[in-house]
Amino acid sequence: MKKWIIIPLIIILVIAGVLVKVYFSSVQPVKAAEKKAVSLAMDKGQLSEVDDFHIYNGNETVNVIEGKNKKGSKVIIWIPEKSKKIFIKKANEGITKEEAIQKLIQEKQPKKIISVRLGMEKNIPLWEIYYRSENNLINYYYVHFETGEWLKKIENL
Repeated sequence: MKKWIIIPLIIILVIAGVLVKVYFSSVQPVKAAEKKAVSLAMDKGQLSEVDDFHIYNGNETVNVIEGKNKKGSKVIIWIPEKSKKIFIKKANEGITKEEAIQKLIQEKQPKKIISVRLGMEKNIPLWEIYYRSENNLINYYYVHFETGEWLKKIENL
């Protein structure tokens, strides 16, 4: 009787162990990219505190760091993966996430906004808004970070 309890328990533990290993293996490249990008930004003296990090995958992969500089001002740093040239803007030099969303709402009336994040294409900092339209199709809307102007849209996927 004990065998029937122990064998399924061992199987569950092995499966859980494999899932944990797969998770940590999949997160490792992102953590390595974050460490490298943050180190580069701090070495250049442009960053003293990190609030957020994410990887933008557009025409080119770009590491985006939001944080504070040594003066305490909020800054956003874009580091394209291939060029390693650093683009730095104070957060107040561009539009906010909420302003980018308002631009989308004025033009498109989305059914549901799924995500809003910073990115960069062709050395232009931007907000990427991923949303669903009324007919439940996937759409992307890109807003210029500095001017708030519409850059491009990908619709009805």
